[in-house]
Amino acid sequence: MIRFPSQALRACAQHGIRPTRFILTVDIARQTVSLFEDFFFVRQFRCSTSRVGAGEQAGSNRTPRGLHRIAQKIGGGWPVGTVFKARQPIGYTWAGHPCAPITTRILWLEGLEPGRNCGDSVDSRSRYIYIHGTGNEMTLGRPDTSGCVHLAAADLIRLYDRLPEGALVWMDGR
Repeated sequence: MIRFPSQALRACAQHGIRPTRFILTVDIARQTVSLFEDFFFVRQFRCSTSRVGAGEQAGSNRTPRGLHRIAQKIGGGWPVGTVFKARQPIGYTWAGHPCAPITTRILWLEGLEPGRNCGDSVDSRSRYIYIHGTGNEMTLGRPDTSGCVHLAAADLIRLYDRLPEGALVWMDGR
């Protein structure tokens, strides 16, 4: 059984943030995303995170650690395989963009820990850190991104439809 990470609760308490009903956890070492509802494990998904590891510095292409929230959801209603650039639909994987880097849906993350993943040169939102689909799902399960978290389209849509904006995301980079 997968347990809810206690360090996520400590981060919430330290920053005065009330836990949300749904919380995603990203395990960078295991390349998995887990969904918890009311602190109970619901389901786990394979993902990909940064090919160069964890880190918060702007320009590092690393996956940021710590407490985040879903600041904005983008792409609802578009078909699976929609390709996004600058958060706008520009085409489809089946129509000239088979290995597009950002597809299907976007969950734009905002860091909640000042100095760690929020503010100045470590700000996850200004780094455009997303949980999103990819045109190359063969990379899931191993590090292969430029800092974001990739999920399979079917898993991403399931999470997109279930999670509200504001839901917490814990990125564990131990």
